[in-house]
Amino acid sequence: MAAADPSNYPQPPVRPPSWSSYTPELVTSSVDKVLDESTAFLDKLVAIPSADRTFESVVRPLALQSAEADRKIEPALFLQYVHADQAMRDASVEADKKVNDWSLDALTRRDVFEALLDVEKHTRDHGVALNDEEKRLLDRLVLERKRNGLGLDDDKRTKFLELKKRITSLEIEFQKNCNEEKGFMLFTKEELDGLPEEVLEGYEQVDEDGVKKYKVTHKTPDIIPIFKSAHVPATRKRANLSYEGKTLQNAPIMRELVSLRHEAAQLLGYANHAEWVLEVKMAKNPREVGAFLRDLEDKLRPLGLEERKKLLELKREEHDKRGLAQDDNFYLYDYRYYDRLYVEKTLDLDDDVLKQYFPVTHVVTEVLNAYKELLGVELVPVPRTEEAGGETWHPDADMYAVWEAGRAGDKDSFLGYMHLDLFPRPQKFSHAAVFPLFPGWTDPAKGRQYPVVSMVANLSKPSGGKEPTMKHNDVVTFFHEMGHAYHGLLSKTQFARFHGTAVARDFVEAPSQMLENWTWTPSVLKRISSHATRKGEVLPDALIDKLIQSRNVNQGLFNLRQLFFAKYDMALHEDKHALTTDEMSKLWCDLREETSLVTIGDEVVGGQSGFAHIAGGYSAGYYGYLYSQVFSADMYDAVFAKDPMSAEAGQRYRKEILEVGGSRDEMDSLVAFLGRKPTNEAFLKHLLSGQ
Repeated sequence: MAAADPSNYPQPPVRPPSWSSYTPELVTSSVDKVLDESTAFLDKLVAIPSADRTFESVVRPLALQSAEADRKIEPALFLQYVHADQAMRDASVEADKKVNDWSLDALTRRDVFEALLDVEKHTRDHGVALNDEEKRLLDRLVLERKRNGLGLDDDKRTKFLELKKRITSLEIEFQKNCNEEKGFMLFTKEELDGLPEEVLEGYEQVDEDGVKKYKVTHKTPDIIPIFKSAHVPATRKRANLSYEGKTLQNAPIMRELVSLRHEAAQLLGYANHAEWVLEVKMAKNPREVGAFLRDLEDKLRPLGLEERKKLLELKREEHDKRGLAQDDNFYLYDYRYYDRLYVEKTLDLDDDVLKQYFPVTHVVTEVLNAYKELLGVELVPVPRTEEAGGETWHPDADMYAVWEAGRAGDKDSFLGYMHLDLFPRPQKFSHAAVFPLFPGWTDPAKGRQYPVVSMVANLSKPSGGKEPTMKHNDVVTFFHEMGHAYHGLLSKTQFARFHGTAVARDFVEAPSQMLENWTWTPSVLKRISSHATRKGEVLPDALIDKLIQSRNVNQGLFNLRQLFFAKYDMALHEDKHALTTDEMSKLWCDLREETSLVTIGDEVVGGQSGFAHIAGGYSAGYYGYLYSQVFSADMYDAVFAKDPMSAEAGQRYRKEILEVGGSRDEMDSLVAFLGRKPTNEAFLKHLLSGQ
């Protein structure tokens, strides 16, 4: 993006978050203050006489106060993922634990629950007319309290509260271990044979006993090239097993976490944690999820077996070529390597040649321009001045004001703020994700309250005057995550509770998965590509054709890998909750071999210790990535396939999917968008026929 110009900056109607003001002490004190104020608010709320408890006296004030509290708290909690200072991250983590404990206490207050029940009764008895979103809010506020122990007797509710607090603490500890993982390996240049020179140049070099070695961390830009390109099987094996075991301290945490979740669910009267989770999802129950996964596996397994057979043939050829001993096993550390080699040989598509057409700066700029055209929005860089407030938590992180396209400066056209923190650094969140920092909502007295989102990624960073490039897979990920960002920016719900991505977890990925299709569209590929050294040269048609063909290569194995994660997640949260730590590790290895058709031989490494989704809100929910693909394929095929950059279709998408957020049932949103009920025809056609 162009640099911010303070002299020509259209000042938005509200200032962005003030990141430069944070200190560890302020993180702690600000969160403490908000929690104290929130407690006082609830105390005042429940003092309202029973006869006077209405939607307007109880529910609306509760929704508005909760939204205001989130705006004050969320930035402080976000710092644990991105701040360079350990003390700041530690303060953020501790504040997160405190907020979660307070939230659970608040959610399980009987007096608040009784006030909400009085509102329900008053609304019903007096025939109060609530709009659909207001009805949904009241229903959800009551249901979530029932799901968190209200309705239990005092002893059981106390026990439930103790369990939930311990569960939350374990989840935060698990995530912290993943975020702050610092492991690395040292390899000689010979051991890294096959890696492109530019990748080697990006590694730190260290001296070990007089031998120059390359330091390789578990961060994506470091380790994925080894998985995909290292010719030496022992190198790939060591890297894969190291990655599997990078957070083994989490293995006992997961065992306790799963056990306590089961105990808490049974205390509420559910058969298991999965049944409790799925009650409020689109899938509704474990039986539906199990049937979905079994049906998909039945269709994918023959395809995966055929693909593995082809890759094993390629492995035999490669071992002959390199003078390596033959074996007929297809190892975990073979999959990415031979998948890459297969694409290169069958399509003559070299990943390292391809990525030269995706320089980071150009791709980021053009992806944002594509969203501007599709959704009618534009980003204006916020100057790093006191007046504009553009300072962020790190020099690498940028801030943008988001406006309706062509209307920057028109106060009624301001949409919110977006932060982009795109490059890796030590102790930073190691994946790609969008954090919804401020929700948006409509305050009857104050008007529109604007959202703030932050996208965090780990793209290769510019250095030494050399433009870094992106693998096409990274381009897909970036386009996907930007979809989440705009879901958070373009939602316009009445209540913050339903803003943006606050939808059912098994639908939340569908909009962004749909948007991945743009990165496989010739016209879009041309606009987002530009050769790193041959400026102005876009991706040639021949390479585009090969790239699009590669999309469906080995999709059986890819989706069986996703199925493995989903099955493991469901197993732990249905009937494997009593396993020991070692048994959970063995289940991880056995189920992977059975489902995704790769093995690590006799090794048993607790790779589940790095399965952060289970601790990060996707417990009994990983199936949602595949489940939502059914919807995403239908959405794209029905509305965008003929003209992906149609502004008319983009506005339809804004109106029926993004703007409504979770304010109505997700199936109603799909029907409104599609003009009919969704089907799985497009998904299966793509998956099984390669179309």
